[in-house]
Amino acid sequence: MITRFKKNAELNRPDADTFRNQEKMPVVVVLDNVRSGLNTGSVFRSADSFMAERIFLCGITASPPDKEVLKSALGATETVVWKHYQNTRDAVLELKNEGYIIYAVEQAEGAMMLSELSLEANQKYAIIFGHEVKGVDDALIPLIDGCIEIPQSGTKHSLNVAVCAGVVLWKFYEKLQLNQ
Repeated sequence: MITRFKKNAELNRPDADTFRNQEKMPVVVVLDNVRSGLNTGSVFRSADSFMAERIFLCGITASPPDKEVLKSALGATETVVWKHYQNTRDAVLELKNEGYIIYAVEQAEGAMMLSELSLEANQKYAIIFGHEVKGVDDALIPLIDGCIEIPQSGTKHSLNVAVCAGVVLWKFYEKLQLNQ
């Protein structure tokens, strides 16, 4: 039975310095030309919440100290390691060279549904989220290891990129952190 809502001080969250030194989930978020700084900031918050290792901000994706990123990130730009790349291809090639399995989150032929996602405990993963209208750049198809699709039943064909990132990061967190 719910008797009251917890206060922030009761949540036992680490401070920023402690958080930066904690082991992270072996997942890198790649934002491929995300045009909204508010979306980018929201992805920072989800990356912090689910302990993603890093965020790669690519192309036109806004980077801190952009005011919209900072507004929606609420400090997560200080806790999540990030790097900007002029193009997404360079970021993905770097991750492939570091041994990451690369998934694009996109509706595609042969995509696996998020509910079917199976992850290996000792593997590193990168997840690419695309432009709000155009999606993940088709030029990345030869570089990825697969696509993940979020099942949807409504009339809209996609979710907001920040919402999408939160849903997918939760599933990775559930599989890699909670099921250890």
